[in-house]
Amino acid sequence: MTVKISVITMFPEFFDSPLAISLVGRAREAGIVEFEVIALREYGLGRHHTLDGAPFGGGAGLVMRIEPLAAAIEPLNDSHKVLLSAAGHRLTQSMLDRLAQIEHVTLVCGRYEGVDERAAEHLMDEEVSLGDYGLLGGEVGALAIVEGVVRLLPGVVGNPESVVHESFRDGLVEEPHYTRPAQFQGWGVPEVLLSGNHERVAEWRQEQRERRTRERRPDLWKEVAVPEDPQ
Repeated sequence: MTVKISVITMFPEFFDSPLAISLVGRAREAGIVEFEVIALREYGLGRHHTLDGAPFGGGAGLVMRIEPLAAAIEPLNDSHKVLLSAAGHRLTQSMLDRLAQIEHVTLVCGRYEGVDERAAEHLMDEEVSLGDYGLLGGEVGALAIVEGVVRLLPGVVGNPESVVHESFRDGLVEEPHYTRPAQFQGWGVPEVLLSGNHERVAEWRQEQRERRTRERRPDLWKEVAVPEDPQ
């Protein structure tokens, strides 16, 4: 099965290089994934192909109008439509796992102060946010979803185990990694990794995952930590 990802954006040129390079580009060439980048401006209103309007009730900024979005989305109604929006649910690995199982996903890149809420309510299947910070638009978030989904598709990553044993799979961040040389400018590698004892290495890696999560991502640690028995 070839997975199709459509992207609706005001700036289609934003995707020219990212969709053609590295594993994403190879997956595209191999027919594992198909991309369709749709220029929203082509659906703009009037002589100037207008896409925005002043918000009802006043206020700063502009709002993406619903008519161009509805026209661009109409041919894609059979797809799963995702709006990149600051008001969306934060992107997670489990969300990417789910999206990777869908045959056709459409990513809609918001801009300005956001889209007309009627588009979000009636034209989209879900809203997704890349994180708790502001960006100029949804294009960066769309690319994050593209990479996160494509790497999960069969045949994209050389060793499938690498996308199973990684950060966030068990609620923990990954352990530190090392490679040759074993010594560099006096900086060494943990001896356990050179011991050849696979059981000790596995224990060390689990300890490191837990320690790193506890120190660097206490929000995740609270979700996975087992409460101590009060007795």
